[in-house]
Amino acid sequence: MRYKITIEYNGSSFSGWQKQQHSANSIQEKIENAIFNFSGEKVTLYCGGRTDAGVHALGQVAHFDMEKEFELYRIRNAINYHLKSIPIVVLNAEVVDDAFHARFSAKRRYYEYRIVNRYAPAALETGYVWQVFNPLDVNIMREAAKHLLGKHDLSSFRSKDCQAANPIRTIDDIDVIQNGSHIHIKISAISFLHNQVRIIVGTLVEFGKNRTNPQEMLNILNQCKRNAAGVTAPPFGLYLVKIDY
Repeated sequence: MRYKITIEYNGSSFSGWQKQQHSANSIQEKIENAIFNFSGEKVTLYCGGRTDAGVHALGQVAHFDMEKEFELYRIRNAINYHLKSIPIVVLNAEVVDDAFHARFSAKRRYYEYRIVNRYAPAALETGYVWQVFNPLDVNIMREAAKHLLGKHDLSSFRSKDCQAANPIRTIDDIDVIQNGSHIHIKISAISFLHNQVRIIVGTLVEFGKNRTNPQEMLNILNQCKRNAAGVTAPPFGLYLVKIDY
């Protein structure tokens, strides 16, 4: 029986989603252990978006196979019971077809990056936003972001450790939304390169801070070099919002 679960987590204290050889602090391993504790079965979780250390999720999706059958609410509640001291929550559990794959069946992934742009410290949101003290021109950021829409070679916006063979990606939607001192950058695509969203955010922040001509984004794209783009934004402002199937 194949089960699909939707998960919310605070990524602050974890080494990331993926299980690692020399660390027992991954989100994947915590959930797999919780499933074993209630079912007695060792399972392998496959996720829709492998988040890095410090990145949060509002709607991560994963699937796993289990021989035993349980009512869906029992799966959700049992996993949450065994995770109760850990900031990971299963929001929903479903039975899916054996052909479903959390990663390869995904049609669109949605990310959001949260910034607080003010001089006074963000007392209530530390660890959940990137605080930028210099005033940002959101209109410039928004105009620069428009140049990233569509299909591009995004070599300038991937980490040096990115293992993707093909740097071509299509950004379906990107928007920069301001509400007072809060700036949210929303971006969606079928797939992303490693650190792509965080490098895009870091680049847009530099545009907004330095009042850079938005047309300069085209030059950054065309150079296809990591050092052409801006800094990699810190992980704690990034949220995996949802995944469409």
